[in-house]
Amino acid sequence: MAANLVAGLIVVVLVCALGGAVYAVIRHRGRRAIATAAQRATYDVLHIAELAAEPLRNGLTEVAAGKAIRHLRTLTGAAGIAVTDARRVLAFDGIGEHHRDHAAAAAVKAVAAGRPTVLSGRDLPCDLVDCPIRGAVVVPLAQREGALVALSDGPPAPGLVQATAETARWVGTQLALAELDTSRARLARAEVRALRAQISPHFIYNALTAIASFVRTDPELARELILEFAEFTRYSFRAHGEFTTLAEELRSIDRYLTIERARFGERLQVRLQIAPEVLPVTLPFLCLQPLVENAVRHGLSRKPGMGTVSIVARDAGAECHITVEDDGVGMDPAALLTADDTGADAGQHVGLRNVDDRLRSVFGDGFGVVVETAPDAGTKVSMRVPKFHPGVSSH
Repeated sequence: MAANLVAGLIVVVLVCALGGAVYAVIRHRGRRAIATAAQRATYDVLHIAELAAEPLRNGLTEVAAGKAIRHLRTLTGAAGIAVTDARRVLAFDGIGEHHRDHAAAAAVKAVAAGRPTVLSGRDLPCDLVDCPIRGAVVVPLAQREGALVALSDGPPAPGLVQATAETARWVGTQLALAELDTSRARLARAEVRALRAQISPHFIYNALTAIASFVRTDPELARELILEFAEFTRYSFRAHGEFTTLAEELRSIDRYLTIERARFGERLQVRLQIAPEVLPVTLPFLCLQPLVENAVRHGLSRKPGMGTVSIVARDAGAECHITVEDDGVGMDPAALLTADDTGADAGQHVGLRNVDDRLRSVFGDGFGVVVETAPDAGTKVSMRVPKFHPGVSSH
């Protein structure tokens, strides 16, 4: 069985690289449909690895290690097993738990050396006359953040050494993926902060100036604009949630446009065409609002005379199709392909890239923004948003 587990572990690495497709097929067919011993061993290893992967994708913590440890012992075939961080044992399963201190000390040395270590019985002194532990295999995890310690009830065999090494390598891959998920979440939060920084200095100054102009001539309108401004900023600077609904985003956009219409008067016209069935669709927070601000700030504010911003959201089966269009000054399409963020349109470029990056990160590369523009021909920005997407919720 140990040989089959080792062979299966190699399959685990390959399947993880291929996105788990083979496992999905095997799981769908069911264990009873597997005919040969090799196929059964492969299925068993893949299933156990799947059970261990879920908690490990939360990082190397005491809770995650505690949930994964039993499955890791099954994968290695060890009599006992410990998962450590750089200082202490996080979780233990099997026999020999009285060797926790030895396991922790051996892990610290192996992590410092950056290479696996095989311990004999002499390296594990014990006061128990009938102690069954006769050796151990210690393998550092990736990036030296901890180690896997497999205890043996006999001299550590080559099969245990190889199985522990492969399992530790696989655990390291799961931890790296966990770090990638964490980094992606940090990046998403940083991108939202960047958008907030982009919105605040320009809009806040202009909004307060517009409100001040009505304080004496139309106090009721000034009061209404102050309330709209307060609600707009409350939404834009909220501290929780990476996602929102289309309805919430549109409410904030309406407040923004109310204030801008107070500034521009009849020069700014707005056209909305929203299908009611797409209002609950979930999309990344501050994903649509920057596009509307770009249309007003970069498209229409430079245009003499009247200008129109059109926002359309329509039902397209499994997707919601959204467009933000203005009939303003437009721009050179080639400018969107440059990396120069220092020109007059730098804020517009950053906002478009930010929205495009977040859409692709959440929904996949097929869901970025599409920009149609030309000098003096306005700008149209289109996006597609899935109505339902796993792991995406506005709550």
